[in-house]
Amino acid sequence: MALQTRKARPGRAVSDQGLSKAQIAANFSDLHPPLDAHEARVESDRCYFCHDAPCMTACPTAIDIPLFIREISTGNPDGAARTIFMQNILGGMCARVCPTETLCEQACVRMTAEGKPVKIGLLQRYATDHLMEQKRQPFTRAARTGKRMAVVGAGPAGLACAHRLALHGHTVDVFEARKKPGGLNEYGIAAYKATDDFARREAAYVMGVGGITVHHGKTLGKNLKLEALRRDYDAVFLGVGLQGVNALGISGEEGPGIDDAVDYIAELRQASDLSKMKVGRRIAVVGGGMTAIDIAVQSKLLGAEEVMILYRRAQGKMGASSFEQELAKSKGVVIHHNVMPVKVKKKAGRMAALVCEKTAERNGKVTGTGKRVEFACDTVFKAIGQTYTDPTGGVLRLEKGRILVDGERRTSLKGVWAGGDCVFGGKDLTVASVDDGRRAADSIHAAVMG
Repeated sequence: MALQTRKARPGRAVSDQGLSKAQIAANFSDLHPPLDAHEARVESDRCYFCHDAPCMTACPTAIDIPLFIREISTGNPDGAARTIFMQNILGGMCARVCPTETLCEQACVRMTAEGKPVKIGLLQRYATDHLMEQKRQPFTRAARTGKRMAVVGAGPAGLACAHRLALHGHTVDVFEARKKPGGLNEYGIAAYKATDDFARREAAYVMGVGGITVHHGKTLGKNLKLEALRRDYDAVFLGVGLQGVNALGISGEEGPGIDDAVDYIAELRQASDLSKMKVGRRIAVVGGGMTAIDIAVQSKLLGAEEVMILYRRAQGKMGASSFEQELAKSKGVVIHHNVMPVKVKKKAGRMAALVCEKTAERNGKVTGTGKRVEFACDTVFKAIGQTYTDPTGGVLRLEKGRILVDGERRTSLKGVWAGGDCVFGGKDLTVASVDDGRRAADSIHAAVMG
């Protein structure tokens, strides 16, 4: 369906889009509509079921992709879902948001042979949705061990860890700062990627295995202390994510008209009526990753007239995949490369333009060229990465500003594990966070059971 936009009315920022609810609903419809049963069977027949399975090697959670596709092809989608959930209990969301075009599908032999990979992501969604819609759990908990585990953070890493610990028979208390579980899946994913309240439904499905209790309004370092958790529980897992947003480092960035992309996306995701979301007319997004693409595309879908992404390096260095970049362009977003902001320009106290400097890359470092260019805008979104703020009082060893863990996700503090975006060396992907949570849970189980 064509993107619905409004007619240009230049001259001032706006508080709403001027689009109807029907237009907004059409703009935010499912990015990749699901396959039906016939389409899934046809697509699964394209798989070569490779013995060495390069697609499986490319998957951070090592899902047995040839096996689950074969199960779909033989009319067993529930078995396929169980194969997926064995490695990735959040396989439904990952099927929607994973950059499959740079992971499993990029490695697909069909991609190498003909430039058209098997639609692994859509097949994974078909299988997981099929089982979840029946509200049947694919696994049964082991006998209760009497051990109590604390998980801090109900994001992808925390949910994956809690689920795996519960499967092992442990009792799990999850402590979450926000009102809903899900972390970035609930608050940080573009709305057109996870429609129909899927993040909430998936979190409920994960916790439906039993033995998991979520306590909301609990923030580590404030009303939740690590030393108390270590005293009261047999093990602790930290999946606290990233709390801060990197600053642009220019004067005037704290004034009106400059917002954090992650905050706006969270507000958008929780809005009951998107037609009432405030959006600027001319929007500049600073950054080159997935968050930059998400905020830029959603601003356009909300009715912004002009949306541009300003990135300080060349196109090939952007964190967002080529698919995401093309998606943004298809929605009317303009991407400018080799520019970095240096000054905010205001008029009558309001944002008027962002002054940038042209850049060049020398010896891997970005440097200014002295040539300046001005981008007229009434809104600027910062999407240049998030930072970890240590809520533990410095008791954990950090590496480059994030928690240092070993291969089993053990921290430097005995009895404490960590995973997800808050750990050093992470890939900042939902699927990688799930893998961290699963690995940590298995390590915790082995440790507490001797």
